[in-house]
Amino acid sequence: MKKNYSILIILTFSLLVGFFTFNQYGESWDDKSLQKYAVKSVNAYTTWPQQGVVNLVREDLGYYGPFYIMFVDRATEYLRTFLSFSLPDLRHLIYFLTYLAGVWAFYALAKRWLTEIPALGATLLFMTQPVLWGHAFINPKDTPFLSLFLLSIYFGLKQFDTLEQTHPAELDPRSKRISALLTALWLVSVFSLFLFTQTIHSYIESLVLSAQAGGTNIFSLLAKDINAVSAEVYTQRYFILFLQLRTYYFLLSTLILLIIWYKFAPQLPATLFAVLLPAILLGFTTSTRILGPFAGVIVAYYAFRTKGRQATSAIVMYAVVALITTYLTWPYLWMNPIPRFFESLREMSLYPWLGAVLFHGISYQSTDLPYSYLPVLFAIQLTEPVWVLSIVGWVGSIVGAEKKRGLVELSLLWFVIPLILFIVLHIALYDNFRQILFIIPPIFLMAGVVFEKIKDIKWQVAVMVLSLVPGIFGIVSLHPYEYMYYNSFIGGVNGAYGRYDLDYWGISYREAAEYVNSVAPPNAAVWVEGPSHLFALFAREDLKIYSPSEVERSESYAYVVATARYDFDKTSYPDAEIVYKIMRGDAVLAVIKKP
Repeated sequence: MKKNYSILIILTFSLLVGFFTFNQYGESWDDKSLQKYAVKSVNAYTTWPQQGVVNLVREDLGYYGPFYIMFVDRATEYLRTFLSFSLPDLRHLIYFLTYLAGVWAFYALAKRWLTEIPALGATLLFMTQPVLWGHAFINPKDTPFLSLFLLSIYFGLKQFDTLEQTHPAELDPRSKRISALLTALWLVSVFSLFLFTQTIHSYIESLVLSAQAGGTNIFSLLAKDINAVSAEVYTQRYFILFLQLRTYYFLLSTLILLIIWYKFAPQLPATLFAVLLPAILLGFTTSTRILGPFAGVIVAYYAFRTKGRQATSAIVMYAVVALITTYLTWPYLWMNPIPRFFESLREMSLYPWLGAVLFHGISYQSTDLPYSYLPVLFAIQLTEPVWVLSIVGWVGSIVGAEKKRGLVELSLLWFVIPLILFIVLHIALYDNFRQILFIIPPIFLMAGVVFEKIKDIKWQVAVMVLSLVPGIFGIVSLHPYEYMYYNSFIGGVNGAYGRYDLDYWGISYREAAEYVNSVAPPNAAVWVEGPSHLFALFAREDLKIYSPSEVERSESYAYVVATARYDFDKTSYPDAEIVYKIMRGDAVLAVIKKP
């Protein structure tokens, strides 16, 4: 525990800072649609066993993994019973707690290759990036996925480190044959029952229709009067029966398999127990973002590299448990798992986002970005010391010491290769690089190598402190809009204004609502350009809020609120007097006008 005191102190202090500031952030543009999807996904756990239906379609965002947003939905309902904050604020608190869990996982990973102080330095440099700190409070998708990804990798590597302890002896040939045969039978039977759910439903429907048409089959024999009710009712009834029988079969067959393993191959249950936690975490990660399996690839690579063929059975168990967890926590997949999973993969890699991406003063489509998009944004949105330290760390790790070989391999697989693929394949990106935050931890791990190269502790600490100054200053000066940070290479937010996206999620609408609340007369009509729901969350109850999605401009308004994104601040009521600007530096985020 002594080794962990420092990180616990840091996390505790960060939690205190977060607790005093989490209710100062606005809602993100995407939160509303994700909340609806979360509620529908939670409801599926009732409708599926009772009605045999999952009321989720593509338009409900079914291709998004729902695990994390379902967790947040349930957690906020619980927290609101004893914390008197609004639901948006409670969500922000949960997002931040999740971020801190990811910070802890980063530190634990850094300790694999770095000594205590450099690991802390790398962790602090990672944690205090304004872009990450800002997203930590407002982002319901990308920073939670980053944290789950870090947790999956840390626990995965840790468990495979102890793999030898769960394989004390070789199986005798007879035990091998029995275990392999029954395991294969379990895999084929169980996975077939789940993978072909849609086919089985269609087959039941065809039998019911055939029976109602006068044919003879099992349903015509079971039902006294097959035509008494509609085919849909009978299909639903028998499909629910199938779901119940499938559940019983899964539980019973799994129990029997574990008993047989315990008798003939006692090390296999031990192996399963060892990989259970990282596998479940990997399933949660996959059920949050479709690229979650990439964490499993990294863990599997490490397991094969360090354990060889000995890791095979453990990796298979790891994958199977992760698949089961993903399936159980992603209702959209339940009816047709394989096609819908790959549909989700295709949807998310070529997401048909219709908005424009502002890059270097030019608007682009999300699938037609220049090759320089990610390199430039990485250069100007992380603090100035990061890349200097990271590049030196890369050189030192490659040239210097054999003990950093594992870190180099991890960084190549985790950061370099994905970055190249994202650039070359023109994967759809927008809102800067928030969708790929999960690949950036190796940048900071490599920066930690530099701290370790400095042998004098005083100079080591001094370099660490200096490297943290730009990030801390950015957090303080931009609060609560840290997520739109740009460094001095581009001139900060002043230099980025009009050239790169700033408040792309409309977070400033909370501040806009608070201003209008303080000056608007009772029952005033307010025109809100853009995401009006972000304004409405924090507006007074008596205010009448109108937006382009609801009505045409047909009456006079006391105030007009417009975000600077897409130049709405200039095009909405262009002749109206601007009475309030929400700004950081010279950059305008939103304006309030009085027509």
